Amino acid sequence: MPIATIESAVLTFSLCLALSSLAYYKQVLTKGGTVAAFVIGMIIGIAGEVTWLFLLLFFLLSSFAATKYRFALKEAMGVQEGKKGERGAMNVLANGFAPTAVALLSTLNLGFVPVTWAGLAFLSALAVAGADTLASEIGVLSDKARLITTFKRVKAGTDGGISVLGEVCAIGASLYTALFGWLILYFLSGRVGLTVTLPPESWFLLIPAVVGFLGCQIDSVLGATVERRGWIHKKGVNLVATSTGALIAYLLLLWFA
Repeated sequence: MPIATIESAVLTFSLCLALSSLAYYKQVLTKGGTVAAFVIGMIIGIAGEVTWLFLLLFFLLSSFAATKYRFALKEAMGVQEGKKGERGAMNVLANGFAPTAVALLSTLNLGFVPVTWAGLAFLSALAVAGADTLASEIGVLSDKARLITTFKRVKAGTDGGISVLGEVCAIGASLYTALFGWLILYFLSGRVGLTVTLPPESWFLLIPAVVGFLGCQIDSVLGATVERRGWIHKKGVNLVATSTGALIAYLLLLWFA
């Protein structure tokens, strides 16, 4: 995939500046998180495709909605993110590392990473991040959480805790991320003359849908084991889960393509 033209770079800069500023104004991100989001957006928009930024925006909006959902109750329970639901630089970097790495790899024109595979791996990483965010932000409201490794009852918000509500949210987030990704990266891109970055076969959408949910479970397992032991923090778990999701998507493409 070639590096963006000057026109698309200017468009990327404008979009990243507007979106990061809006995110900071709406207290979605801290100052550090805003800077990190701007940098990640610029890299993805220039090294990858401008259309990939729309998926980042979609992820940001859905995460914001999930975070603010019954926020007063989460605050009372002591399980809210940040002071008012805002995300910091480390959170942004943890979830943005894998998509950024995929975008950078796509610029190398490697024979084993065609542009449509890069788009699918990018979408899969976002599906993991989206599934985990919704499962955490909405699932934490369930009073019937169980540890994923032992299925023992645990308090809401416990690292590695899962619930039926959270699992349903993870499935839903994985599905709508895959569908929205197809709409932007294949359907819309093809009709307005932009680079199509998804395979033409519609069944390939099963990969980000499945990987999104699977990556969320990997995140929970890591939370119940290495995070609970203090070997790795939450942001590290997010980074490993999203990166693993992108890698699994690539391996599935190798297997089925």
